[in-house]
Amino acid sequence: MGCGRVGSTIAHILEDLGHSVAVIDQDPEAFRKLRSSFKGSKITGIGFDRDVMTEAQIERADAFAAVSSGDNSNVIAARVARESFGVQRVVARIYDPRRAEVYQRLGIPTVATVRWTADQMLRRLLPEGAEPLWRDPTGKIVLAEVACCDDWLGEKVSALEEAAHARVAYISRLGEAMLAGPGTVLQEGDVLHVVAEESDLNRIATICGRPVAPGRGGH
Repeated sequence: MGCGRVGSTIAHILEDLGHSVAVIDQDPEAFRKLRSSFKGSKITGIGFDRDVMTEAQIERADAFAAVSSGDNSNVIAARVARESFGVQRVVARIYDPRRAEVYQRLGIPTVATVRWTADQMLRRLLPEGAEPLWRDPTGKIVLAEVACCDDWLGEKVSALEEAAHARVAYISRLGEAMLAGPGTVLQEGDVLHVVAEESDLNRIATICGRPVAPGRGGH
């Protein structure tokens, strides 16, 4: 649902992957964003209207994406797709990240586009910091790329995790990703990808920048 830039891009990618696609938008002019060779269905109407969804053959759908410009419309449409038509894979785009937690409690996976875009920009503006690569919809838990200073070289991942009170999910080493075990020894050029609470990122970045004295535990 929604044939803006995001919706049309998703439709094209899915079609290129061999999927059958139906696109719903209440503005018929929006379909001009679809390429001329698009073979999917184009349905004009309100995306959460059951009759419109039925016209789009929602009963046959394996997945449903609500990416219109309205937060409420997206969540309502996603709920109708799941609860009325039994579609298992649904996702709703939202602009207001403060609503994400509420929507998650309704069982609707969400993508908060404004915050995600801001995170991606910050990662490129502040490459030496601990900027989120991913965050859960509530914004509390993040996966962050953290710079590691030379003072930690030769130390085990378990020592850094204990000091930072965080979990190292994986390490980028020599251009390749590798899972980090407790006994993994940090090497020059390693980039750490840490799972932690967002409120702890600055503290973790500081600890990764210099070892913590034994017994202090990062406090």
